[in-house]
Amino acid sequence: MTPSGSRRGSASQPLSLRARAVALLARREHSAMELRRKLLRIARDRRDALIESSASGVGPDLDPRASGAGLAEAPASEDPEAQAAGLAEEVDAVLDWLKAHGYLDESRFVESRIHARSQRFGQRRIEQELSQHGLALDAEQRSALAAGELERACEVLRRKFGDGAPVDAAAEAKQLRFLMGRGFGSELARKAVRRAAADSDT
Repeated sequence: MTPSGSRRGSASQPLSLRARAVALLARREHSAMELRRKLLRIARDRRDALIESSASGVGPDLDPRASGAGLAEAPASEDPEAQAAGLAEEVDAVLDWLKAHGYLDESRFVESRIHARSQRFGQRRIEQELSQHGLALDAEQRSALAAGELERACEVLRRKFGDGAPVDAAAEAKQLRFLMGRGFGSELARKAVRRAAADSDT
């Protein structure tokens, strides 16, 4: 039987950066920029834990091989810029591996973001979110979103305000602001509000 202490030691070994990245991608698609930020934070936390345990004289629970090349061996006295560069190099190597093996695919991330957002937000909002990840829609994706934009705006409006035309100018302005806040263009928002009013008259 394995001693309980050995079991605890094995259970406490952290996953490698590569394994952590795969686990994150198993939950949902990520952009390279987003995943890089998360992995850098994980790597920095591990480095700080190693430095703290070394300074306190307590043997670290972290496996020097667990987080990638050289991370656990970096001395506390190393120049901070050199440490940061080493962590960035390690994380970038993990990202390259993930891309090469098909785990990280930014085209899948874009498609998943379109699928998740298109029923609630307009094209401008989707493009804005993608730009925060350093990504953009391609021509085909923009065309597909634009083709159904008015129908989606009408449905978003109906779900929020119900059927029927705005009762007055203030109500109409409120609906316009709502749609534009959701990333629909001002002219398209006006068309959606007018269509809602026309439908209520029929």
